[in-house]
Amino acid sequence: MHDESVGPVAAFRAARALVCLLFFTFAMTSDAVGSIVSRVIVEMHLSLTAAGAFQYVPMAAIAIGAVTLGFLADRLGRRTAIVVGLGLYGGSSLLFAFGNTFGVFVALLALSGLGISIFKTGALALIGDLTPSPASHTRLMNAAEGFFGIGSIVGPGVVAVLLAAGLSWKWLYVIAAGICVALILLATRMKVPEGHAPIKEFIAAGGKVGEGSTARVLRDPFALGFAGVMMLYVAVECAVYVWMPTYVRAYRGPLSWLPLYGLTIFFLLRALGRFLGIWLLRHFQWNAVLALCGLFILACFAGSILGGIELGAWLLPASGLAMSVIYPTLNSKGISCFPKSEHGAAAGVLLFFTAAAAALGPLAMGAVSDAYGDVRMGFILATALALLMFIALLLNWLIDPTQQRLQVAAAMA
Repeated sequence: MHDESVGPVAAFRAARALVCLLFFTFAMTSDAVGSIVSRVIVEMHLSLTAAGAFQYVPMAAIAIGAVTLGFLADRLGRRTAIVVGLGLYGGSSLLFAFGNTFGVFVALLALSGLGISIFKTGALALIGDLTPSPASHTRLMNAAEGFFGIGSIVGPGVVAVLLAAGLSWKWLYVIAAGICVALILLATRMKVPEGHAPIKEFIAAGGKVGEGSTARVLRDPFALGFAGVMMLYVAVECAVYVWMPTYVRAYRGPLSWLPLYGLTIFFLLRALGRFLGIWLLRHFQWNAVLALCGLFILACFAGSILGGIELGAWLLPASGLAMSVIYPTLNSKGISCFPKSEHGAAAGVLLFFTAAAAALGPLAMGAVSDAYGDVRMGFILATALALLMFIALLLNWLIDPTQQRLQVAAAMA
């Protein structure tokens, strides 16, 4: 039961806070995977490919859930999707306390990924309900991803504190389960814009919100174009937070602390850059900003290969500053190309492709590294993907294929 006495401004702020906290909680576990993988390799005597299951299994589950269940945010409402997803994610996270084998952990990661896919599509659709234009949608998306960046810092920090105290990394998931309980209570009590006017009008006119909307989005060339670029970005980003700790542990430079804190530096710069991105997008053309960010990332990855580990230990964390703007902006523009009655389906489709890239990218890097016996080979693959991403972002800037579609969406807001 939610509080109907809350005014529209207060309700808007509370809903916006819920979205940001959802992103924060998800990031705590998803972006701590690099710290956890380096630990389970030793604890369970796993190969790089096998240990990478902590990344690619939940991401594969998110991908499957996003494309098959993304429409639930449109059909059942944003609140219901968020609560159901949080329940599944929190319940599976709690069960980590009772698991002791690799197989059990992988199964729980798959369940948590399914829960994430449900509540994240609900949250992404809710962002569309809370914003009147594509520009405001992009700003709120960057703010939410800023909180994701903060969660990315907190998660590995919690793992480090747990290990220093002689406790298991598993308790990170138990902490996340506790936060899920608080968020479920918040979501069920707050006033969320359920069944907003565009959806009501769409249904009244004979439209159907469901699996058909997902199929329509999947056939749309704009959705597929955004999905392709986002897949390249996610694979490049995952290269840093999944495999960088393993790559730079051979660092022998003058700063012995750099390999230990490199991932924290990356997440700090990514969080800072996401809030900086809000300012940049207010003053510059969005596709120009993304193209320049893509160039910076490519330079960081190429330098880390040509300059070796000693230079890579600096450049790979530095890439986080430019990565921060790309994903939320592409996600926002991709969703904004569709009417609000299909925002849940659009968010689900884009989440499917990006989660698939988050699963396949680290898996491919691990397999290549195992095959050649050198993690550097995986980063050569990641550098090639960074080059493709830059080319795509540059063409998007020069050609600007979505200009008319986004103008129509802004006019209809």
